[in-house]
Amino acid sequence: MKIWQADFYRSSQQDKSGQVLWELLICDVNRSFEYTAACPQSEANSSWVIEQIQQAAGEKLPNVIQVFRPQSLSLIETAGRNLGIVVEATRRTLALKQWLQERHSAVSLEKPAPLPLPENLWGEQWRLATLAAGDLETEFSDRPIPILSMPEFLTPINLGLASTIPVPGVVIYGGRQSMRLARWLATAKPVALNYIAGAPDGLILEAGLVDRWVLATFEDAEVTTAAKIYEQRKQQSRGLHFLLIQPDDSGMTYSGFWLLQSEIN
Repeated sequence: MKIWQADFYRSSQQDKSGQVLWELLICDVNRSFEYTAACPQSEANSSWVIEQIQQAAGEKLPNVIQVFRPQSLSLIETAGRNLGIVVEATRRTLALKQWLQERHSAVSLEKPAPLPLPENLWGEQWRLATLAAGDLETEFSDRPIPILSMPEFLTPINLGLASTIPVPGVVIYGGRQSMRLARWLATAKPVALNYIAGAPDGLILEAGLVDRWVLATFEDAEVTTAAKIYEQRKQQSRGLHFLLIQPDDSGMTYSGFWLLQSEIN
């Protein structure tokens, strides 16, 4: 499968007439292929993007184009539809973001303030948990879990983690709302779950391209200490952590499981 990562953004450069330039960057996941093109703002439309994709691809178009910048998504999606290419909105565009950093381009995106989780999705309880890296796949990959997200690139073996490394996570007991919460999370596309100190402290879910949600708040000193350890363990596990949704603590049934990784950028 041919996968590209692409960004189309307003640059700080101008052409000879003083028009602001828009820049298109395309690369594959290991940057063995790189393509750049620029146009004045007056030409920055899906037709121009289509032409550039065709020119970059030659005879074989990519199967998938991954896009991390919300402002790029609409134009590249339109181009993708016209060319029969799947466009995937994802923050996991490491090769492209590294390239942008090397070019001294800004890759930080404005993120909205986190929103509270809708009340009809609230679980009954939650807790912090830890599993050995070697147990993650065996514990969940073969279970009949309705919603299961364990991308290959996030498995401990592919991250080079020793089997004994503790991988932190959050378990939510959803009760009757368990499947509703799991389905909502599947739609939201979880990326990372971070402890944020504040008044009160909170667990913030990073989802989609720039979405942020308050999954839980707390003021208990013991929970705060545990949350700090949770963040320390994420540093040891190369950012890998997990989110598990289950109806109760019986361990008999699960509603959803996600492998997550804190963003490098």
